[in-house]
Amino acid sequence: MKYPPINSKYPHMLHGGDYNPDQWIKNPEILDEDIRLMKLAHCNVMSVGIFAWDALEPEEGKFQFEWLDNILDKLADNNIYAILATPSGARPLWLAQKYPEVLRVQANRVRNLPGERHNHCFTSPIYREKTRLINKMLADRYKDHPALLAWHISNEYSGECHCPLCQDAFRTWLKQKYGNDLDKLNYAWWTAFWGHTYTDWSQIQSPAPNGDTKIHGLNLDWMRFVTHQTLEFYKNEIAPLKEITPNIPVTTNFMGTFEGLNYWEMAPYIDVISWDNYPQWHGNRPDWELASDVSFVHDINRSLKGGKPFMLMESTPSMTNWQPVSKLKRPGMHLLSSIHAIAHGSDTVQYFQWRKGRGGSEKFHGAVVDHCGHENTRVFNDVTEVGKTLEKLDDIVGTTVKPEVAIIYDWENRWAIDDALGPRREKKDYLLTCQSHYRPFWNRGISVDVIDMDADFSNYKLLIAPMLYMVRPGVTERIEKFVKDGGTFITTYWSGIVDENDLCFLGGFPGPLKKVTGIWSEEIDALYDDDVNFIVPEKNSTLELNDEYEAKELCDLIHTETAHVLARYKSDFYAGRPALTVNEYGKGKAYYIAFRNNNDFLDDFYEILVDKLSIKKSLDTQLPLGVTAQLRTDGENKFIFLLNFAPQKNIVDLKQVEFLDILSGEKVSRKIELPGYGLRILKKVL
Repeated sequence: MKYPPINSKYPHMLHGGDYNPDQWIKNPEILDEDIRLMKLAHCNVMSVGIFAWDALEPEEGKFQFEWLDNILDKLADNNIYAILATPSGARPLWLAQKYPEVLRVQANRVRNLPGERHNHCFTSPIYREKTRLINKMLADRYKDHPALLAWHISNEYSGECHCPLCQDAFRTWLKQKYGNDLDKLNYAWWTAFWGHTYTDWSQIQSPAPNGDTKIHGLNLDWMRFVTHQTLEFYKNEIAPLKEITPNIPVTTNFMGTFEGLNYWEMAPYIDVISWDNYPQWHGNRPDWELASDVSFVHDINRSLKGGKPFMLMESTPSMTNWQPVSKLKRPGMHLLSSIHAIAHGSDTVQYFQWRKGRGGSEKFHGAVVDHCGHENTRVFNDVTEVGKTLEKLDDIVGTTVKPEVAIIYDWENRWAIDDALGPRREKKDYLLTCQSHYRPFWNRGISVDVIDMDADFSNYKLLIAPMLYMVRPGVTERIEKFVKDGGTFITTYWSGIVDENDLCFLGGFPGPLKKVTGIWSEEIDALYDDDVNFIVPEKNSTLELNDEYEAKELCDLIHTETAHVLARYKSDFYAGRPALTVNEYGKGKAYYIAFRNNNDFLDDFYEILVDKLSIKKSLDTQLPLGVTAQLRTDGENKFIFLLNFAPQKNIVDLKQVEFLDILSGEKVSRKIELPGYGLRILKKVL
């Protein structure tokens, strides 16, 4: 239940930010001032060199490391560590000028001009050679440097390239996947539709707006290939680092639920997961609701390595500058949102950026040090408060949680749902649906893993698979075994529709899930936004639902086979048809929710199941709306984070259980007050 620290030479919470000294080489007085301010803000780590290739290699083969030597030496002399970056996210202009093949080609087959970030071909042998070379030089030069704590590989991998090199690589990848059998590919992609059967591998092209976008198997395999090729590029980047510095961990910063890459495919090759978190606090919906959605993503990042603590690599200490409205964090929110990440399993709080630059598109993006250049700002004080708080959390470093509940959020499933033409073109909302199933547990302070469909289900009591449209091979068998062995499984409308190639299952939906759910779906009704139906619970059913609930947007018209009806539709031509069912299967049960619903249904439904299944809460009490309780443990000690995402104060009843308040050192029990955007970190007294 406890993992080693990110790097054993600094077994503490990490606190710092993206540091760009290469922008300030002509201002040595600012670089000296930075060190003083870092120490004043209780920062202990800086991510360095993320976009510094131009400063490290201003001309091909002519390297200038002296400025970086100076920075790393200064950091080490002041007990500040470095997460040293590889600079592949933005290559120098000379490289693109001399080797134009490294520039990315868009889906319309137009090659980009030099500039921007991530404007490079992952397949290009020249670009791979150049990145490997500079990465090797960084590793050789700094392998024994006392400041080196971890490697930051590139930055926010994203995008795709459609150049001839990538087309050839895609065809090679397809040949390997389909055993060099074009007939298998044609069948898997159902190319007989519209008569688009391939007769030669050379005919295959990536999806294009001026070409083919309607072969769903092609679209799906292209997305898989993009992840594969990005991962291959990443492996090329880390090869010299692993060879020269095998004990230095590597990470690359993910972007939440960014749909362009399947992070589950990348996770095995990353030593510690990290991600960049930029929610729009104080917007047009309650902060606590947004906090629940952010928690969902935190839990994905913890789950990607089976519970291993992750890194909050980027967050803003004040505001962004690229969102529609760049609203400032209100007092208390910076500490709260930072500790929010720690509560869900992060062992770091890091920022973009340390110091605001004078020019460029992010010169107004939030930073620890503003253009004024000194510490006498509200934001700097907020950051300092976070640093002081993290210094009290050494015992929490490496701790984790083993939830009894898991929700399946699967990247390939999302790709397939988004690509499907029906039953709605808009508001298919796979991600939002998964988050709505997550929220009742967050509100009750119940830990949740967010996993993909290929994960191990055996350690959970409750497995939830909203809109499991795609069911890959082996998944059904593991779900059936999970339920047979006593687990409770929940799925919804628009599940069990297609296989891994996006081909519809025959024999009725939900396809291979028919047996475990005990139902079959005849049709699905897509409602207009103003349409509404209701469901009415069955009297004397095994589920104590008493209210009518709204059904909207999608209503599945199902028949029961072995399942029992728990609620029925109230109106329309399918009035009286089943809307909620349960099927006893082996020692467990499978529930099928046939309708899209509001939060009131899910809240009541999961409250009943939590009670029936005796699912443990982080804190055995009823939490006020806006407050969550999250747990981390080393297997013996329990650390509970009480987080109030409401602007008003809230009271939490601890009952008669005694806790130690880690931040104040006081013992607390019974009722405690959380101010608006306030928090408490408690250790249960054994």
